[in-house]
Amino acid sequence: MTTKIIIAATILPLAASLLASCTTTQSSEAKQQNVKVTMTSEVDWTHLNPKRGDLAPKAGTLWGDRNGNEPTGFLLKPPSNFESPPHIHNISYRGVVIQGIMHNDDPNAAEMWMPAGSFWTQPKGHVHITAAEGIDSLAYIEIEEGPYLVLPEADHFDTDERPVNVDETNIVWLNPSDLTLVDQFGAQVAFLWQEGELNGTFIKLAADFEGTIHSTGSTFRAVLVKGEIEYEDNDLLPGSGIEAVGPAVLEIEADAESVLYVRADGQYKILSED
Repeated sequence: MTTKIIIAATILPLAASLLASCTTTQSSEAKQQNVKVTMTSEVDWTHLNPKRGDLAPKAGTLWGDRNGNEPTGFLLKPPSNFESPPHIHNISYRGVVIQGIMHNDDPNAAEMWMPAGSFWTQPKGHVHITAAEGIDSLAYIEIEEGPYLVLPEADHFDTDERPVNVDETNIVWLNPSDLTLVDQFGAQVAFLWQEGELNGTFIKLAADFEGTIHSTGSTFRAVLVKGEIEYEDNDLLPGSGIEAVGPAVLEIEADAESVLYVRADGQYKILSED
């Protein structure tokens, strides 16, 4: 029996496309020519702020080009017990914590340490600090245009945007069809943001989920935030990514309860094999 979970207009006028990601030891071109899998082990790590060298976090691009003028998604790897000086960015960005705990806020704000699965936004021009406690912290950063620059706080400017910090425990999970049937469907969805047709969601898959994700938009991108997923011949762990250009069907299995961050410009649906 096939149980259908459709993210539809009754929940979100324009639902998201999916990109699944994680960390493994190799990357491969998926069987569908329009789907690409990227493993973190293949990411080219460079300093996010070259002027600070090893004192700055490292960045590894999953898609796009953060030094160009296009939308981009990249991994952020801070040094151990990192705390940045107050600074601004020339553009706004979204962030998702993948490993460790992180803090991002005004320099005078009380500390809010966000664990894996948390989501935040940082408006351009706003002075802030970014910090990571412990070792092996990892986050996903997403921008709508580049280049992504780190600038001194003296260059600050104000916009109508305001920062958002959402702890993992405050994420609201929904079943788009019927909230009473979440366990039967084996998937839940949390809606994070929307700009026209472009939107972002979290998808949570149960540990025994087997099925397909059908994307219909021009792009479907995802990053694995938690858990472990099998896609084609790849065992995906947190930090890797899947990118689909054009409509695609992704056959996936969840070996553990897994959370995906999804960015899409079209609707998608999840078909769970029961």
